[in-house]
Amino acid sequence: MNISMLQQAFSTFVRTRGLERHFQRLAWFDIGKRSDTDNGLTSTLTKNLVAASNTTPELLLPSLGTHADGLTEAQAARIRDQVGPNEIGQARTLRWWMHLWHCYKNPFSLLLTVLATISYCTDDAKGAIVIGSMVALGTLIRFMQETRSNKAAEKLKSMVSNTATVLRRSATQDGLGTSREDCHFPEAHHPRNRIEIPIKLLVPGDVIALSAGDMIPADVRLLSAKHLFVSQAAMSGESLPVEKFAQQTSGAASNPLDLDNLCFMGTNVISGAATAVIVNTGKNTYFGMLAERVLKTDRSPTAFQRGVNEVSWLLIRFMLVMVPIVLLINGFTKHDWWSASLFALSIAVGLTPEMLLMIVTATLAKGAIHLSRKKVIVKRLDAIQNFGAMNVLCTDKTGTLTQDKIFLERHTDIFGAASDKVLEYAYLNSYHQTGLKNLLDVAVLEHVELQSKLNVAGHFRKIDEIPFDFHRRRMSVIVAEREDHHLLICKGAVDEILSVCSKVHENGTTSALTPDLLARIRRVTSALNEEGLRVVAVAVRERAPDKESYDVEDEAELTLLGYIAFLDPPKESTAPAINALQRHGVRVKVLTGDNDKVTAKVCREVGLACDAILLGAEVEAMSDPELALAVERYDVFAKLTPLHKERIVRALRQGEHIVGFLGDGINDAAALRAADIGISVDSAVDIAKEAADIILLEKSLLVLEQGVMEGRKTFANMLKYTKMSASSNFGNVFSVLLASVFLPFLPMLPLQLLVQNLLYDFSQVAIPLDNVDTDLLAKPQRWNSGQIGRFMIFFGPMSSVFDIATFALMWYVFRANTPATQTLFQSGWFVEGLLTQTLIVHMIRTRKIPFLQSRASWPLLITTATIMAIGVFLPMGPFAEYFKLQALPLSYFGWLAAILLGYMLLTQAMKTFYARRYGW
Repeated sequence: MNISMLQQAFSTFVRTRGLERHFQRLAWFDIGKRSDTDNGLTSTLTKNLVAASNTTPELLLPSLGTHADGLTEAQAARIRDQVGPNEIGQARTLRWWMHLWHCYKNPFSLLLTVLATISYCTDDAKGAIVIGSMVALGTLIRFMQETRSNKAAEKLKSMVSNTATVLRRSATQDGLGTSREDCHFPEAHHPRNRIEIPIKLLVPGDVIALSAGDMIPADVRLLSAKHLFVSQAAMSGESLPVEKFAQQTSGAASNPLDLDNLCFMGTNVISGAATAVIVNTGKNTYFGMLAERVLKTDRSPTAFQRGVNEVSWLLIRFMLVMVPIVLLINGFTKHDWWSASLFALSIAVGLTPEMLLMIVTATLAKGAIHLSRKKVIVKRLDAIQNFGAMNVLCTDKTGTLTQDKIFLERHTDIFGAASDKVLEYAYLNSYHQTGLKNLLDVAVLEHVELQSKLNVAGHFRKIDEIPFDFHRRRMSVIVAEREDHHLLICKGAVDEILSVCSKVHENGTTSALTPDLLARIRRVTSALNEEGLRVVAVAVRERAPDKESYDVEDEAELTLLGYIAFLDPPKESTAPAINALQRHGVRVKVLTGDNDKVTAKVCREVGLACDAILLGAEVEAMSDPELALAVERYDVFAKLTPLHKERIVRALRQGEHIVGFLGDGINDAAALRAADIGISVDSAVDIAKEAADIILLEKSLLVLEQGVMEGRKTFANMLKYTKMSASSNFGNVFSVLLASVFLPFLPMLPLQLLVQNLLYDFSQVAIPLDNVDTDLLAKPQRWNSGQIGRFMIFFGPMSSVFDIATFALMWYVFRANTPATQTLFQSGWFVEGLLTQTLIVHMIRTRKIPFLQSRASWPLLITTATIMAIGVFLPMGPFAEYFKLQALPLSYFGWLAAILLGYMLLTQAMKTFYARRYGW
């Protein structure tokens, strides 16, 4: 097997199944490194699949204990009890202690544990207790938050389930065998034999029906197939669809992927229809066997996580540079290298952003839960940040800009006069087709009065069908009203139907399609398009009953009957939603396969500029550089194929945009995968839901706009903690460096530094619940480690100015300037340092004036106020001696108020300068 194909297969699988948490590309893709056991399992599976391909249905069905009409419910239940659910790629539920271990094992916690161990081994039990408390606090908070968010996510995911169409026999038929006479596989079973069940309930032996847009739910052997094209990119890496047949046509093959009559879990139907029997399910499938191995590995980081890691390592590198400097300065100036080492370790603890992972996790989880209340299901937590960072939204037209309900407005002859005959033929086509029924078919089939009038079941026998595909943009059914002829009824896009017509039906007679008639027809259809109607042409051809199987080549020499025209009115919420998205910095682009005139009318009605529209044919002719320029200029694209949509999305991403794509059809799947954030709806086809990161329970741009705002709130709160941590840490170290040079004693004991850091961390646990200023939501934001570094340099030293003022206060005013009075000095700086660090939470959470123009949420106000109160209480209360602090003179607090006020005023001034020059 081609190894690069396997790598691409699993990359696609990880993205479409939402399993980023468990997958990454690893060296085991090298077959030479596989174990004998692995090779044996794969070999056995391959032999079984090849055997199923080579076995006739008459023998295969009995061997699987099934029937051409499927299993009964009782049979399926018995088999399910034996083989388990049809699921793969799901993380095994971690025991609570393993989950706790995963919450603990991050670089920051491990670093703190090393520091705690060193403290304990050096008889600094208090320091070890404080550091251990910090590790325990961060780990437990993350554990509880992840447990809560995982339960919420599972509950939300259960709301979105993919189904398969399975054939079920009645209980009275249970136990019947399968004879050769039973093994007849019609193209369409009567609807009463078909039921929709969740994919996970499928079992080997189930007979399923497949049509365009379906995910292949298991490894299957085809029993019948009609123009079945399957995308095997998830398995073979081949981008073009592969045609499948009920019989093996290419001779013997050792690679299952080369077998024409097998389809595999993880692939999807592009066009056509088929029935198939399930051979393997779950982890016993070809894909599942390989997936079981990668579930044991971790995934490579996503773009979002890379951004978090960049910021984390920025702070860690800063620590690795500053801690040795502190150690050397204190060692040389104090001549006590042991104390200097302990102090440097405390500085290392203080500089470690141990709460970052917990804050990020809690903020994302809170965002996901909040979005669920707005009918938005988040399949992958990291997608929330991309939601907020999105600055271009590509969307289809039907059901998004327009109502999800299409109305059959007119049925006319070729010149626009009402015609019941056209509607009757359109009804026959929609009724008998077994492929993907879209909203147009649903609108036609609502005319149920035609069913009895035409006596569809009695007068018309279905012979065959030629399924829809996105290249032909038409589909045909062949029926026999009388046994003396067959009638091919074709409906589809006007241009594509005209391309296979040679005649027209006019006033009861048939005449040749002349250039003059063609021009008149185009004027009629264009006028209908100008009214905002979507026009579908209907054509027929009578044939002698000389064959039972028809192909695309039979769609020729047709007679045009007329048109059915549909109205898809815009939603009332679309115009305000587009306006809101654009106001918030999200540019909306429409990508549709529909007619350009209909698209233009709808866009104008919803307030979307469409002075120029780029058509699919023009996209096809453009090179990648030309398309990159075009996608910046145009906002509306019409008559697109699925590949055109994917190219446009990729071109936008290459232009440094964060691109979201909203779609629900099989033709949207490629673009959903190509986008930074794929967005679909719960009513979408299977492959679209699988490819999406976000599922909307209501297909509305208004809901999407609310989701974008929630994503930005989530990111803004994460950014707050990062800025606070970076600037506060830098300021503390800068103050320590200055104090270490001039003071004859340590400016603060290691234990005091650790307690201060623990209290400061606790003051920030409510940041995920904080309010966000509206101006911070005005435009998308991204992680930028360079910007964080600049922010740290600007705001960090400001706290040092007031730390120095405190040093001077304690040294000159309160005479704490000897080793004998160092406790008083350290107590004064402990209180001032903790209060300024806690105030920075309120100063940096907003560019406005805190408490007056922008107030924090009540949880954050309560936690910070509590920590400030504890900070004052420790040196003044009964625990002062334990922490080697002492009570401060009452006059100190007057000076402290002045220092805090000055700190707030200077910080506010710096914020104003910084925001004007660099933004916020």
